[in-house]
Amino acid sequence: MKKLITLAAAAAMASAVATTAGAETRITYKSAKTTSSYYQMAVQIAEAMKAGSGGDMIVTVEESQGSVQNVQEAARRSSNYVFTTPPSLIGRAMNGEKPFKANDAYANIRALFPIPSLTMHWVVRADAGVSDLLDLAGKDMIIGKGSFGARKTEAVFKALGLEDKVNFVDVELNNAVPALKNRQVDGFATAGSWPAPNVQEAAAGTDIRLLSLNPEQLEKAAGTKLVIPGGTYKGVDEDVTTITLPVGAYTTAAMDEATAYALTKTFWTGLEKMAGVNPWWGGVKPAMLAEMAGKLHPGALKYYAEAGVDVPAALK
Repeated sequence: MKKLITLAAAAAMASAVATTAGAETRITYKSAKTTSSYYQMAVQIAEAMKAGSGGDMIVTVEESQGSVQNVQEAARRSSNYVFTTPPSLIGRAMNGEKPFKANDAYANIRALFPIPSLTMHWVVRADAGVSDLLDLAGKDMIIGKGSFGARKTEAVFKALGLEDKVNFVDVELNNAVPALKNRQVDGFATAGSWPAPNVQEAAAGTDIRLLSLNPEQLEKAAGTKLVIPGGTYKGVDEDVTTITLPVGAYTTAAMDEATAYALTKTFWTGLEKMAGVNPWWGGVKPAMLAEMAGKLHPGALKYYAEAGVDVPAALK
């Protein structure tokens, strides 16, 4: 009899553990390189999801080599895959445009919520003799590989007549700050929400300058204007005019409605608290949904309907 009771108790305990494990939803969040502000944002989101769900949602943050990789993996990842990317890449993937290959799976990508925009930073040593982007001719720059920042820098330099005039040093962006401090390069380009951690790190150990676009350059750069206020970075006291690009968090149609709803609701309800820790969250507003691509996940759409958010027809 005692043996039967013991076995019954063990079975009950195993059932309880299974029930608890079943209630826990695990999500993979593909973000950016660990040195970027977007990786820090991902960590904040993971913490907010765990706290907001009472531990029912566990988000694992994965480092990424860039937004292109994030989108490409959406075609083969499991249901609880969340990733960040500029909306423009979603359209390119769905249309089979470079750097993507045609794949019907891209049609299953669904939007969740906007996050802080990508902001271009062109950083140089203060003693590099560079005060304008055109002064970069003949200089050594790190722009990284495969990232939006690298692609945008190449496009802007081409538009400004700097194509083949700047020496791009072929190393990863996470080596940019040490290389700058050790005077191995004149500067680096990076894209991230401001204040960007790697730019803060560079400014903490080196006198730097952030290059600003003049009105003519801004027009040629073909981006949305953004002004980084003076004083954002140590030693950079003047306002800096640059360009920015919207970014969003996406998943796929394979994610169930309840999970997408919980993710979206927890994000918005935890946004104010996150902004209290990092100011880059303060600029995220529901109106930024208009900048997202594709369709909203039905779970996300359910939350926006409940919250009274005006959702653009193109996203429904």
